[in-house]
Amino acid sequence: MAEGRRVLAFDFGASSGRAVVGTFDGCAIRLAEVHRFENVSVRLMGTMYWDILRLFHDVKTGIRKACRTGAVDSLAIDTWGVDFGLLDEEGYLLENPVHYRDRRTEGMVEAVEAVLPREELYALTGNQIMPINTLFQLAALAKKRPELLRQARTLLFMPDLFSYFLCGEKVAEKTIASTSQMMAAGGEVWAKDVLKRLNLPAGILPKLVDPGTELGVLTKELQEELEVPEIKVVTVAGHDTQSAMVAVPTEEEDFLFLSCGTWSLLGTELPRPVINTASAAANITNEGGCGGKTSFLKNIIGLWILQECRRQWIREGKEYSFGELEQMASEAEPFQSFIDPDAPEFVPSGNMPKRIRAYCKRTGQRVPETVGAIVRCIDESLALRYRAAKEELESCLGKTYPCLHMIGGGIQSKLLCQMTANAVERPVVAGPVEATVLGNIALQLLAEGAIQDIQEARRIIKASEAIQTYQPQQTDSWSDQFQKWKEIASC
Repeated sequence: MAEGRRVLAFDFGASSGRAVVGTFDGCAIRLAEVHRFENVSVRLMGTMYWDILRLFHDVKTGIRKACRTGAVDSLAIDTWGVDFGLLDEEGYLLENPVHYRDRRTEGMVEAVEAVLPREELYALTGNQIMPINTLFQLAALAKKRPELLRQARTLLFMPDLFSYFLCGEKVAEKTIASTSQMMAAGGEVWAKDVLKRLNLPAGILPKLVDPGTELGVLTKELQEELEVPEIKVVTVAGHDTQSAMVAVPTEEEDFLFLSCGTWSLLGTELPRPVINTASAAANITNEGGCGGKTSFLKNIIGLWILQECRRQWIREGKEYSFGELEQMASEAEPFQSFIDPDAPEFVPSGNMPKRIRAYCKRTGQRVPETVGAIVRCIDESLALRYRAAKEELESCLGKTYPCLHMIGGGIQSKLLCQMTANAVERPVVAGPVEATVLGNIALQLLAEGAIQDIQEARRIIKASEAIQTYQPQQTDSWSDQFQKWKEIASC
């Protein structure tokens, strides 16, 4: 019976996480956040780590708080992609997982391509070639820390690592595994030949499972420590983007979406991978989705740039809220300077306003000096980058889309939503903000049998959430600026 189902979703972002209880009454899903926490990386001896023990402490805190509010039928975890932990023969974690923004993968794409050419690697895996991908992280370990790799017996991606801590099962959920560049195109089996050619240990890769797989229950040790009853641990779409896709509020089979957060991911859902000359040239990724679908999408550095700017201003004693930053950007003069959000200098953490000014100076543009001018530069550049990605994707597929579904925390910026509609020259249907959490919860409900399929989940989410549409404005002006942005981005 669907009525009264309560499930617990853990959603980890690159800078924060939260535990949210979803209650389903048979018609709508209600959300109640029970715990929110920071996800702060730790630098030690030149390496950037995730603080996995602190994060697991917050998982336990979230479980305890959720159970205080009522019975919990199941729990599941989604996180960012590509990162992992290594376990030894006894199942102990060998070291804290390393952050994908760590510099250890510098030069590793070129090193891999010397053995396995880019075109062939893309054809075999269908993944966008990015230095952060798991394959290049493993190649870095093999080169720089081979002794650690020799000790490893199991590799677990981040959501699977947390699930292992909770119930003891070692698996790789397919959507998160498909971010690794180590799965065969189509997302059903490991690309073991790729690892063999690179002399990387395929034996550390665990069994692949689908979203909605019941892994077990909380260990007796955790039940006693947290003073909670037995709770099922299930897999959802472990990659947060794929959980968010479940929450796109559309009944259309064919749609264009933009998941807007620390990363921006623009793409669509297809019955099978698309791997051709055009998709390779555009470096568009094929990731495993839910229900046997493939997510054909472009990874774009997103609000990370704004978040890093804000952290720098806080370090300087100016603690602006995101609302204040949006207001200052709306008052700044438009189209004064642009950046390419995917330029290498914007990937690492650090003084982002300084880097933006340096980029604008290097490319012969007006240098943004005020906070508002910098934020407007970021927002306009992101909107124009979205247009470029949309055009690349439509060109690869030979079709156009009538609107863009924009989901995730970034849609809280009405300015960015309107700029995106203007830039892509399509209506932007914005919502829900909590797409990833809603998708996580919906997939748990599907596993419980409370929801029949993803189509029903999307109908329920559409009825449960407020959705806002932004109509494109000043499209001629934005088209002119797009041509200017392309020239600057190619410098």
